[in-house]
Amino acid sequence: MARISPILAFQLIISSLFSSFVMIPVSGENHGFVGSIDPKLFGLQKEKLSHIRLFWHDIRNGPHPSATNFGLVRMFGNALTEGPELSSKLVGRAQGFYASAARKKLSLLMVQNFAFVLGKFNGSTISLIGRNSIFNKVRELPVVGGSGAFRFARGYAEATTTGNATVEYNIFVLHY
Repeated sequence: MARISPILAFQLIISSLFSSFVMIPVSGENHGFVGSIDPKLFGLQKEKLSHIRLFWHDIRNGPHPSATNFGLVRMFGNALTEGPELSSKLVGRAQGFYASAARKKLSLLMVQNFAFVLGKFNGSTISLIGRNSIFNKVRELPVVGGSGAFRFARGYAEATTTGNATVEYNIFVLHY
């Protein structure tokens, strides 16, 4: 029977303990194909709650429409502005589609990204998907994610029609 020297045994124990501690932040708990990860590995610090208020402009006709028809689906690339006037400062673009999703009442399935082009969120996006019952005074859509400053985002958006094809969005988003 081979005998291990006390020094080699000590080195193996220390090496084993060290590798266990190194693995903890990376893998956390392992449940088969799913494992937890330390958020700090992604540079995530304390989660923040932001409120973003902007206006969505859906221009369906004229020389430069922002939404076009594809059967019952309408694709759009709408301006997002600081104020309700289309001429107010552009802060981003809403890019996505909506489709008729109800038989009796008019209700839409909306899938959209709010892509910011100005300010502290320039280059970041917020993704929303959900049911939009357009004849309700206030509609709620879930925030399902984002990119850039909104990586790992979650929350909700309240949509209120303020004028002809102008919708005010108040977005409450948790992000890092």
